[in-house]
Order: sequence, then structure tokens, then C-alpha cells
Amino acid sequence: MPSSPAPRQRLPFEPKKQLRQKAQKAPSPIPSAQPIAKPEAVRSQASLQAIPDQVSRRMIKRMALFSGIPTGLGMFSFLAFYWVVSHDWLEIPPYVVFAVSLGLLGLGVLGLSYGIFSTSWDEARSGHWLGWQEFKINLERTINAWRTQRKDLRKDLEEGN
Repeated sequence: MPSSPAPRQRLPFEPKKQLRQKAQKAPSPIPSAQPIAKPEAVRSQASLQAIPDQVSRRMIKRMALFSGIPTGLGMFSFLAFYWVVSHDWLEIPPYVVFAVSLGLLGLGVLGLSYGIFSTSWDEARSGHWLGWQEFKINLERTINAWRTQRKDLRKDLEEGN
């Protein structure tokens, strides 16, 4: 008798497939009283949202690579332009120095985001070194999570009116 496959666990940041069902509560006698969360529920909720250590190490490596190189080049460009101008090899206008340095530092900022999104969020799979497939998958997951959250918020606002 073949056994059924184990249910797939949700990856960190992966949106829920089904919309949450709100339980109807009886009105509280004291409106300012907040229900106290049980420690077990808080721990299980935190474990679903926490980034596994292996995935976070991969993210840090990719962020250092994709952000560190352009940022380092952006800082080095100041020194290189200074060296060229101080030795009278070329006359470089200040706006060129500004544009090149700002462009490289901007690539460093984009590299931070790409480093996060290009990492495989699955603990068991490391993914490709460039991470383009992982980037597309993770960006799609994030956009779907935003859409789901926006739909839930709209639904909550409509129910409140």
C-alpha cells in the first residue's frame, strides 16, 4: 500500500494559499482589554516567520557579493578620479565623478535587494550561483504576498463599515 506524500511545509515568506477566515467573536465587556497570547502560539508563529540559519547565511554571502563589489568600486572611483586629476592625466569634470560614483553606489543598494531575492529560500536547495531563477520565484512570491495582504486589508475595511 503506497503511503501518501508528506504535506509540503511552507517556505519562509511564502504567502498562504487560502484566505484567512475570521472567527466571529462576542463583544468584549471591556473594549480596551486585549487577549493575552499563549506562549506556545507565539513560538509556533515565530518559527513560521523566522528565516532559517542556512538561508540567512546564503543571503549574507550574496548580499556581500552583489552589494560589496559595486559599493567598493564606487568608493574606489573617488580615489581613482583623484589620482588621475592630481597627476594631470585628464581633465575630469566634477559631475562625471559624481555620476560614476553615484551610479556605482546605487548599484550597491540594488545589489542588497538582489542578494536577498536571488537566494533560494528553500533550506534544502542552494540554487544557482547567479540566482536568476530564484529571483523570479521569490519576487513572484513577494508580490503575491503583498496582493493577498492588500485583499485581506480591503476585506477587513469593508467588514468594518
